[in-house]
Amino acid sequence: MPQAEQKLKVLFLCTGNACRSQMAEGWARQLHGDVLEPLSAGLTATRLDPMAEEVMAEAGVDISQQQSKSIEHFLDDDIDFVVTVCNHAHETCPRFPGGAKVVHHGFDDPPSLTWRMSDEEQMLEVYRRVRDEIRDYVRELPQLLESGA
Repeated sequence: MPQAEQKLKVLFLCTGNACRSQMAEGWARQLHGDVLEPLSAGLTATRLDPMAEEVMAEAGVDISQQQSKSIEHFLDDDIDFVVTVCNHAHETCPRFPGGAKVVHHGFDDPPSLTWRMSDEEQMLEVYRRVRDEIRDYVRELPQLLESGA
């Protein structure tokens, strides 16, 4: 793994940069901030999902200061890895001038799964499940990237 001053830049990409990619960025910063420089973006910028913010806070990860950003914001950056966290982002991921390696690991979209639900606790359970799945994936991410994911 690289030394602290040579952190791998990892961009988590999804459709709107509202939920899954934001959670992944928060987990990567919390779990691997010493070896990774986590970033997140969407194919389009939207807004941080309040329920994503809430369930991450429950787990002790503050993403409240993160902002939704568009992929265009990073196209000229020297990114090492792009991790697409939804199928749509993976299918439409642009090429990065620096030759970033694209890795795909899709997760369910909590807003899509909960949009017809009226019970907030049921909605939060969906968000918590996806949050934990993302945490488990990100926990192993440095080893996965090192092995060629």
